Parts: sequence; structure tokens; C-alpha cells
Amino acid sequence: MSNENTMWYASWFDSPYYHQLYRNRDDSEAKRFMDNLTQHLSIQNNETIMDLACGKGRHSRHLNSLGYQVTGLDLSNNSIKEAKQYENEYLKFDVHDMTKPYHTPSDFVFNLFTSFGYFEDEQDNLNTIKAIKQNLKANGMGVIDFFNTQEVINNLVTEEVKTVDDISFNIKRFVENNFIVKQIDFTDNGEHYSFQERVKAITLDNFKDYLEQAGFTLLEIFGDYNLSTYRRETSPRLILIFQ
Repeated sequence: MSNENTMWYASWFDSPYYHQLYRNRDDSEAKRFMDNLTQHLSIQNNETIMDLACGKGRHSRHLNSLGYQVTGLDLSNNSIKEAKQYENEYLKFDVHDMTKPYHTPSDFVFNLFTSFGYFEDEQDNLNTIKAIKQNLKANGMGVIDFFNTQEVINNLVTEEVKTVDDISFNIKRFVENNFIVKQIDFTDNGEHYSFQERVKAITLDNFKDYLEQAGFTLLEIFGDYNLSTYRRETSPRLILIFQ
């Protein structure tokens, strides 16, 4: 069964196999990043945070545990359905297309863990930044946490096999038409599945251009979840703070 199409994220992120493959993501790392970021931004408990492309809400839930009012948004119905079990008075989840403005603005908009650059149409990347602009209250701030493209390309693991619950996921990585592609093939119950993850190889200069076109000012750039200095060749992350 092939699921390679221009909206790969709609099928793959909604698939149970996606959550199976990435089951063991490091929640402690996500929590440390949220602790560092909220302290750095001096976010007050009466301020609101939008977690844009939140997945099943791991960042949203930790932000809420810190006392913040959080809205998690994601295109995946299955992810939001699972996230909704954690809802409370100050934590809400909703299905939403991040290229479009949401109906309720927030003081902060976070787009975390490389939840950007999925689109074949370059205009949709800019539309997402413009939507973030409209999602922010006056003087609100945005944060994008993206992989550091140059470091990823420099250290690309071209082939590997990950076995989870007796399913062997055969993974190949390559660069194609300025996208970093992860090809995922596996067989379950006698049926073959094929998925792709395609993320545009967006650089700091590209982001600066998006932000300028959307009317943002880039305030700070960091290179990892400890908010260290960004280094183009070696930093694992590209973290942008803008207003």
C-alpha cells in the first residue's frame, strides 16, 4: 500500500504506524526545552500559548502542567482525538490546518519539533508564517523549532532498520529537489506499506525571508534545546524567536 503523495503528512501522521515507529521519543528532552523556553521568554501564567502542529500534545501537556493556558492544534484527527483525553479547563485541542489563521489568537505561538516545511507548494510555507502573524495578539511572540538543515544533511544516515513490535521499518534518507526525504517501507500482516516524510531543506536565510514578508522581526536565534548559540554547521536545531 503506497501513501506517497503531495499531502504525505495527512496520511502518515494519521496512521497508527507513525505513532508506533516514534513511540519512544524523548519526552524529557521536550520538557527541558519547554522549561528553558518559557523561562527565557518570561511567560506569565495569565498568558496564552498556541502549540501549532501539536501532534498528540506532548509539549502542550507539559506547558499546561507549568500553569499555562494552552491550545494545541493539529491537522491529524487521530492525534487530536488522543490528545483530547488530557483536556481540562486550561488545555484544549482542536483539528486545524496551520496554513490558515485560527479563530482565537494567543500571546505566544509555538511551532515545535520540525512541524514545518511539509508543503510542495512554497506559498504554503509563507501562508503558515502569515497565519502565525494573525494567530498572535498584539505584541505577541512566535517560536519555530526546526532541524538545522545543514547539520542534518552533513550527518544523514542513509539507511537503517528499526524493529518495533515485530515490524521491521526499513528507512532510507536522501535529499531530493531541496527536500530531505525519509522513505519508510514495511510489511504488516502480509501487506506492504510505503510512506514518505518530505521536509523542505529550509535555511536560516529562507526563514528570515518568510518572516520579513509576513511583517515579523527576528529577535533571537538558538542552536539547541539549552538555547545555546546557533552554529550553521554543527547545531542540531534552528530555533527562531520573532515578534
